[in-house]
Amino acid sequence: MKILLVEDDAALAKGLKHALERAGVLVTLAVDGLTADYLVSTERYDAVVLDLGLPDGSGIQWLGSWREQGIDLPVLILTARERWSDKAAGFSAGADDYVTKPFETAEVLFRLRALVRRANGHAHPVISVGDIALDTHAGQVTRTGMPVALTAQEFRLLSCLMHASPRIVSRSELCEHVYDGDQEPDSNVIDVQVSRLRRKLGNNAIETLRGQGYRMANGSEPS
Repeated sequence: MKILLVEDDAALAKGLKHALERAGVLVTLAVDGLTADYLVSTERYDAVVLDLGLPDGSGIQWLGSWREQGIDLPVLILTARERWSDKAAGFSAGADDYVTKPFETAEVLFRLRALVRRANGHAHPVISVGDIALDTHAGQVTRTGMPVALTAQEFRLLSCLMHASPRIVSRSELCEHVYDGDQEPDSNVIDVQVSRLRRKLGNNAIETLRGQGYRMANGSEPS
């Protein structure tokens, strides 16, 4: 999962970013709305965590602008405002969920995973394709019921493929979801990661479509 965190409180942003990264999430930090606006227009994210009190305008205003532009990625609002009218304004602007400060980092992570899962059409926290199951809450993968040990990069790659299944995922999209934006992976790095996953999940688990990308091959539809 790759998210954009829009938060100008340095201490809060640092702590949340560190905690999410420890859970295997790729996090890009923006400290104001203008930077966030540029990033959501030029980069691909699974979700946005958006603070309402930004130095260059309300988060609600920026969110409303993104929705008007057709940017429909899931948005989780962080707010210190407990009044229902403030929360209602966020939902009206296009927010998908909110967390009130102070919050538990685990709650933010669970809500993000749920938003991304639902945005990809999955209601249940466990996504299954063939005999492979991805528990989005626990961050665990099993094959025929047996746990499979994956590196952080392998997990992010598999998660991207399983959330997208049966859609084909291009190599460039996988790179964006597996590596930080400031990293420049070698041209064959995705091929190497896919080969490692096949060794752990079965040679036929991931299908290569020449010139297009990859997709999960165990069954036509996830459950």
